[in-house]
Amino acid sequence: MKTTNYAKSIFTLLLIFAIIITAVILKLLSSVVLPILISILLAFVFYPLCKKLHRLHIPWILCIAAIYIVTFVFFYIVGNLLIASMSSIIGAYPKYEQRFSIIYQTICSKLHIEYDANSSLFANILSLGSARDSIQSLALLLSSTLMSFGKQLTLILLLSVFLLVEMQSLKNKVTIAFSDADLGNTIIKIVTHTVSDVTHFLSIKFIISLITGIIIFVAAFAIGLDFPIVWGFLAFVMNFIPTFGSIASCGLTIIFSILQFYPDFSRVIIIALVLVLTNMILGNIVEPRWEGADLGLSPFIILVSLSFWGWMWGFLGMILAVPLTVIVKIICENVDILKPIAIIIGGKPKMKTLTQGNAGLPFLDSEGDK
Repeated sequence: MKTTNYAKSIFTLLLIFAIIITAVILKLLSSVVLPILISILLAFVFYPLCKKLHRLHIPWILCIAAIYIVTFVFFYIVGNLLIASMSSIIGAYPKYEQRFSIIYQTICSKLHIEYDANSSLFANILSLGSARDSIQSLALLLSSTLMSFGKQLTLILLLSVFLLVEMQSLKNKVTIAFSDADLGNTIIKIVTHTVSDVTHFLSIKFIISLITGIIIFVAAFAIGLDFPIVWGFLAFVMNFIPTFGSIASCGLTIIFSILQFYPDFSRVIIIALVLVLTNMILGNIVEPRWEGADLGLSPFIILVSLSFWGWMWGFLGMILAVPLTVIVKIICENVDILKPIAIIIGGKPKMKTLTQGNAGLPFLDSEGDK
């Protein structure tokens, strides 16, 4: 009698259950997991820079301190510029309230919504019950987010600094901790590839996002769009979210340009063209060619990961979606039983030849019909 081996089926079921349980734990413990995860990714990005400085015979601690000081100065300057821009926005509020009132009144007349011309703009908006509730919820969410941001940022910086200190001796620790040489080498290989690929992705993403922000800033400044630093910074930050981030930043900038230049749409069209062309050229042509095939992620999987990690951790989850998917792919590539998952996550695997059963027949994955 033929016996059936259920080991693979049992392992598959256990793997599915493990993934579900892990997702639930990550969702419930997001306040604990997110700072740790961000600090790890931050350490991954700064580690190669520390190594380059360390080759100049600079002590490891001083290398870490120098990189964090430069980073702090950069964000301090950007933060001051943004604060100055926000102050300008508050000062210019009356002008934009009048413009927005005209646009809002036009929309209300088209949609047959009640509008009181003797009341202020916010009074008319708050007269809608759902709008009032939404604004109150948004205000509470913003205040709580700002209060916790400082604590989380301090924790992330401390964790990443201590992790960078530990990473210098990580290889020796893994070698000593795992007596099995193959297992130790596999772990070191996974960590090395993870650091390399995540750093590669984040470095390119940072440069592309910075170039995008600079172009948007220059274009906004050239056509006279108010607060160009804000729109450049918005494009820089949102560009870290694939596809949806660029759409959101373009939409917000175009809406504000309509608000400023209405009823003149000539400059609105110019800034819209600059936004669309910049994001299309840098995001769809320059960035993929620069990254090459190292990441090898399927576009569909990227969108799925954006949805999943966005549901899991909100805005930060969407920013972390691609680096986390890269880490999952690297781990699956180095574990034999999980290699099929790595192939599914990947983008364009090379053509393979089936040597068993159908020798000589080409297996075309995604390279197209030949």
